[in-house]
Parts: sequence; structure tokens; C-alpha cells
Amino acid sequence: MTELESETLRRYYRHFAEVEAADTSPLYAEWAAGVADDDEIVDLLLSLPRPKRQANLLFAAARHLGAGEPDFPRLRAWLLTHWEAVRSLMLDRSTQTNEAGRCAVLLPVLSQVSGPIALIEVGASAGLCLYPDRYSYEYRTSEGVVRLDPDDGPSTVVLECELSGAQPPTSLPDIVWRAGIDLNPLDVTDPEERAWLRSLIWPEHELRRARLDAAAAIAAADPPRLVAGDLTEAVDSLIAEVPAGAQVVLFHSAVLAYVDAPGREQFTSLMRSRDDVMWVSNEGERVLPDVGEQLRGFGIESAGGRFVLAVDGVATALTGPHGQCYQGLTRRTPV
Repeated sequence: MTELESETLRRYYRHFAEVEAADTSPLYAEWAAGVADDDEIVDLLLSLPRPKRQANLLFAAARHLGAGEPDFPRLRAWLLTHWEAVRSLMLDRSTQTNEAGRCAVLLPVLSQVSGPIALIEVGASAGLCLYPDRYSYEYRTSEGVVRLDPDDGPSTVVLECELSGAQPPTSLPDIVWRAGIDLNPLDVTDPEERAWLRSLIWPEHELRRARLDAAAAIAAADPPRLVAGDLTEAVDSLIAEVPAGAQVVLFHSAVLAYVDAPGREQFTSLMRSRDDVMWVSNEGERVLPDVGEQLRGFGIESAGGRFVLAVDGVATALTGPHGQCYQGLTRRTPV
């Protein structure tokens, strides 16, 4: 392994500690900072394929295998003792965090679609984000809280979101067909698969764990159609299955960061070529450069760890990675 690879990995873990985890998981921030400065752990990570060196994957695997939630020195000792088991799990699994809370930032877009929707998710994991019409929502605005419930009454899943710069949704979407694509779809009815999803949720996020369990129960009662395949190869055939009269809405959230640059370009070209598809992306600002660069036009230099939500390639909002906030984007008025 080269010196450059080592330093790149260290920078990634420092960024994870200082930006991604700093305000939401003190434990993961400590762990990531510790990894960044630890030669032996960095060398072990460098022995893995690049996509398998992620902090979320390493930390989830450790906790899944029984490391607990100790300080970094004790985690380090545990990792060195149990590395073969950790390595095996990291190679076998991936960071398929299935955060139903992201439906709260998807809803402002879906609620503007008139007529029935055929919903397709790329990188669907277990498909929990395919049920935005089955969850309840509470949007906190400057004027108070706006609550939305499904037609058949309040859901066992209530998604809370701080909303600014946009009007809150007034209705839930009419979804008549739903399906997902993933390289390795997870079976929401399988206890072991659900246990892995729980391990992917960050330590301090007990509310998210409870929400996962409730959302998984909803999905398990009506399991989603999930197709195993590459995002650029499976999309067209899945779209071809959509019933006549339904508007296709294809979305993805925190997915393209795990696709190499040529793959992202190929997927973006495919989406831009489909005039019959509404394309909703919710990714980090550097993942789709054409989208991230649009922030400058709104007077925003950095998303500050938030995602950029875009509709058909046009930046629309900054969103919390777990759906906790939605800030609509308004262009600066020239002076």
C-alpha cells in the first residue's frame, strides 16, 4: 500500500470524526479520530478493498460482533484481537443503512406530483423508504407543527423533520406501485438481516433504532419488490414494469457515494435521458458535482454535512442525512 493511500484513508477518518459524526455521535467521532492516528488499524483497513474501508462499516461490524461501545483504546484492543471475524463480516456486508426518516425530506417532492406514483428506489436495502405513504409526519416550522397521517389513521412510525424555506406538505402521495434495486437486497422478514440494519444505526440513536423496528414491521406485512442488480443495468427493465398511467419517480439517498465516478456518470446520463422519469437525488454535495456546484448560486459555500436534494438535477433543498431537517433553497436576489 502506498503512502498516499494511507494518508487518504487517514483524512477520510478525520473528516468523518470532525464533520459527519461530530454533532450526532460523540462515540463514533472518538473512534474515527482514533483510527485516523493509529498506524496498525490503518494498515489493517488498507488490506481491504477500497469500498470496504468505510467507518460506518468498520464500526457497525465491531458492534455487531460484540465489541460494545467502549472508548477507543479498548475498541482498538478488541479489533486487534478479533480482526479476522471483523474482516470477514466487512467483506460479506455493506453499509446498507435503511433510514425511513429520509422519507420526510422526500415527501415535499412527492406531494407535488399529481396523480398516481410508481416509486422506484435505487440502493433500496430492505426497502423501508418505499413506504412514504404508510408513515406519519410532523414538520416543525416557524409557525408551529404540521402533522400528516395516512388515510387509515396515525402510523406506528412518526417521522419528525425541521422544515424551513418551503411550505410543508399537505397530503401524502398516491403510490400505486413500488419497487427497489440493490446489489444485495435485504429481506426485511429475516431476523438476522434486521439485526444487521440495527447495527448500522449509530450508538446514541435509540429513536432511530425504535423507528427501524416499527418501519420494518410495516414493510414485513407487505414486503416490497426488490431486484438484485447494478443501478445502471436494472433501471430500464424495472421501469418497463410500471403500470400505465403512473408517474415514475426514481430516487436514491446516500447511495452514489459508493459508486465509482464512471458509474455515477453513466447513471446520471441514463437519468437525464429518461423524460418519463422524475429523478430525485439526495446525496452529499461532492457526489454529484453538477448539483453541488449549484449551491454557490444560493450563496451557500458548504452544505455543512447535509445532503443536497435535487429534482431532475436541479438543487432544491439541503437535508439532514437521516431526514431530520429540510431547508428549501432560494436563489439570492441580485443587489
